[in-house]
Amino acid sequence: MKLDILAFGAHPDDVELGCGATIAKEIADGKKVGIIDLTRGELGTRGTIETRDEESANACKILGASLRLNMDFADGFFINDKKHQLEIIKMIRKYKPEVVLCNAIEDRHIDHGKGSDLVSNACFLSGLVKIDTKFDEYDEEWQDAWRPKHVYHYIQWKHIEPDFVVDVSDFMPKKIDAVMAYKTQFYNPKSNAPETPISSKNFTDSIAYRAKDLGRLVGVEYGEGFTVERYPLVNSLFDLK
Repeated sequence: MKLDILAFGAHPDDVELGCGATIAKEIADGKKVGIIDLTRGELGTRGTIETRDEESANACKILGASLRLNMDFADGFFINDKKHQLEIIKMIRKYKPEVVLCNAIEDRHIDHGKGSDLVSNACFLSGLVKIDTKFDEYDEEWQDAWRPKHVYHYIQWKHIEPDFVVDVSDFMPKKIDAVMAYKTQFYNPKSNAPETPISSKNFTDSIAYRAKDLGRLVGVEYGEGFTVERYPLVNSLFDLK
């Protein structure tokens, strides 16, 4: 299956929080979108691997993504090395996305920056014809080289000035529903689980008000911001809104 967009997150829920509304908008426009989580979030304070697996599957259905996979890398301890890069390269070459979305380049959680670098590096390396990969041991043919046209980084915990903002005004309800599919992770006044930085009502409220503030700055109701690795190209000054 060829995808238009492949969104990576270090943990289940990263994609929903960072770019869930953008993904929902692109899917509504007919784009094929896949999600790949690098880890299963097994070090998370709240919930379990099993509940996180179930929650991520439910969130995927809400967004309408074509597929969701998990690389099963070690939460907190995966690194940006050849072994991990090759595994990501196999995914990029299999699904041949035009656009890759990945974690914030710098953030509070150490996995976010690591995941950002790992995926970005793999996107470049995936285009080198002298790197040989097969998707799995049962494949007889080598994969063709493939380099995504664009790599964009969504914004997470830290406030980072975006390079561009997507108008997601009509898709915030779907984003919120997808985020709140992670019932063990976010605000629940009836929960007896330990409190974490993302389990507060303040954090849950921030999902909407941060998007609303970005929207205010660009003249729409809600926005999601991204940073780029290379200058975006437009054909005309009138392409910019």
